[in-house]
Amino acid sequence: MNRIDLLLRMLDTTYDKESWYAPFKYAIEGLTAEQASWRPDGKATKTIWENVNHLIYYKERLTAELEDREWTNNLDGNDTFYLTEQVNDDEEWKAVVEHVETAHRGLRESLSKTTDEGIEEDSLEEKLLDIMLHDAYHTGQIIQLRKMQGSWPSQR
Repeated sequence: MNRIDLLLRMLDTTYDKESWYAPFKYAIEGLTAEQASWRPDGKATKTIWENVNHLIYYKERLTAELEDREWTNNLDGNDTFYLTEQVNDDEEWKAVVEHVETAHRGLRESLSKTTDEGIEEDSLEEKLLDIMLHDAYHTGQIIQLRKMQGSWPSQR
């Protein structure tokens, strides 16, 4: 297996191909806007919706870098959690879920067009590994939030 194929496989594992941990797509599956916006006591905790916003931002930024496009939407890390307004509207939440799907597909497509030589430029391989670890980290937070609110399926 070449490096690009391995990176694609790992990217899929963190997003929608279950391995020995639940991937991101399953972590947000079946949520309502109300559940995605739920926040436990304590203002320091981000909601599921905020975490999804954050992941969208970094996937799109890395995709732009892979495609050698200029990225002009530079945000402070904390600002990335608030890309979309949380409202108790299932259609709005569905649009965010579709946006993260589009962001993932875009990243995956850009990676699939990259060569081994291209991946070595500008530490792109390291950045890809970072994004996968980042996704896994926030997926764990999302699952913990779902367990706290009682919306995580007991069969998972």
